[in-house]
Amino acid sequence: MERKSHFTDKIKASYTIQGDSIYLGAGILDGEIIADAAVSLPLKMMNRHGLIAGATGTGKTRTLQLIAEQLSDAGVPVFMLDVKGDLSGLNHPGSSNAKIEERSLALNKAYEPTGFPVELYSLSGKKGAQMRASVLEFGPVLLSKILGLNDTQSGVMSVIFKYADDSKLLLVDLNDLKKVISYLSSGPGAAEIKESYGSISASTSGTILRKIVTLEQQGLSQIFGERSFDIQDLFSRIDGKGVISLLNISDVQNQPVLFSTFLLSLLAEIFYTMPEAGDTDKPKLVFFFDEAHLLFKDSPKAFLEQIETIIRLIRSKGVGVFFCTQTPMDVPESVLGQLGNRVQHALRAFTPNDVDALKKTVNTYPRSEFYEIDRVLTSLGTGQALITVLNEKGIPTEVAATHLSPPRSIMGPMSEADCDTVMQTSTLYQKYQEIVDPVSAHDILTKRVNEKLAEEEQTTSVSSKREEKSTFEQVINAPITRQIGTAIVRGLFGMLSGKKPRSGGSTFRF
Repeated sequence: MERKSHFTDKIKASYTIQGDSIYLGAGILDGEIIADAAVSLPLKMMNRHGLIAGATGTGKTRTLQLIAEQLSDAGVPVFMLDVKGDLSGLNHPGSSNAKIEERSLALNKAYEPTGFPVELYSLSGKKGAQMRASVLEFGPVLLSKILGLNDTQSGVMSVIFKYADDSKLLLVDLNDLKKVISYLSSGPGAAEIKESYGSISASTSGTILRKIVTLEQQGLSQIFGERSFDIQDLFSRIDGKGVISLLNISDVQNQPVLFSTFLLSLLAEIFYTMPEAGDTDKPKLVFFFDEAHLLFKDSPKAFLEQIETIIRLIRSKGVGVFFCTQTPMDVPESVLGQLGNRVQHALRAFTPNDVDALKKTVNTYPRSEFYEIDRVLTSLGTGQALITVLNEKGIPTEVAATHLSPPRSIMGPMSEADCDTVMQTSTLYQKYQEIVDPVSAHDILTKRVNEKLAEEEQTTSVSSKREEKSTFEQVINAPITRQIGTAIVRGLFGMLSGKKPRSGGSTFRF
């Protein structure tokens, strides 16, 4: 009894919050749920970032839902990746059942079903408002990541973007990019760039072009185009509640590099466009980065350093970032060290690698007089987690095994009919249905080459001209159907070297 009382007092003292907070659940000691030992996360500390981790089936998705609901209630907009489409139920009130009633009774909290404002987005345009971006906005670094280019090829991609920017050639879609590559590697542009930028070898340009074609063959070329997504649309509120923006990737799950890189691109633009916020009582936006391991896997050092920079500095803009993955070891130490709030669901230790991951995870938690953390992490039930967060003074709280509160909205996808209704009544869905086809690199270079050929015709016989016509001329004048996209990826990592974001179709400068 004395141990229970001591535990309750410790939790109360550690998690006492003066301002608004996210109620997570009640502490667990020796298998007993202690309702008085409430575990909460201060809203003002949400921009210190966080980690939600745990094995498959332990309740990570419902923890995301629980936190998103309360952020919305507090007027904080949320952006989330909806991997399987089963978070769209946030739009409708849930319904009680025996398990929810049992959990509510244990927490001594009444269950109040509630729906929340939701905006649906999609990379294909099939499951929500289309989020598209131009090739130029995506930038050379993120585009190289998607194409799987090596260091040499990535360097060439940077040269291509620099030339396009210097020459005022707008790169809208992949046809624009292919045109510029051909023009600079084997066409008139090869001599033009040799002195200022260096030559581009036929083998390197050929490899890049093949990778672009592969992307097109996978049906992904439509993600590049205009009208591009305006990040200000992520900061909406309806009736005082923050809008929960859901990016549905259920139809592009087999393209993990694509959607994980896209999420990072959104963060990059948010960082470079939002003003400094200073200390605020609550964040301006909370960004949940699900399937985080896909972002970090096989990423080069320079790429990881840019991620670290954004995570370290974006909190000054009032934006919180929560990474969601199976184990903390999926996140590089340089990033993990910046995640002040931890919600760790159960880990399983079936293999030597699992055991090693468990040991490393234990070392990321403060010592506890109440738990053997390695044993707790392997014995937590579904809907339970080991938690430590930053209190209002920025000090880590007491570690608490926690019985989590149930979400108040539907724990699953909305119906197809409801999904259609949400999309058809959404002003943003209608806004991003519009496709814009500006004058771009493809148009300008085609005109330039045609004019050059016309000049040659005036001074060279037809037969001579046929003999001299280059392979490049045949390629660059081949008819290519314009492929302005109907789905998106956003990326401004090029801005880390000085680029500024653009809006309304204008370009940005180095």
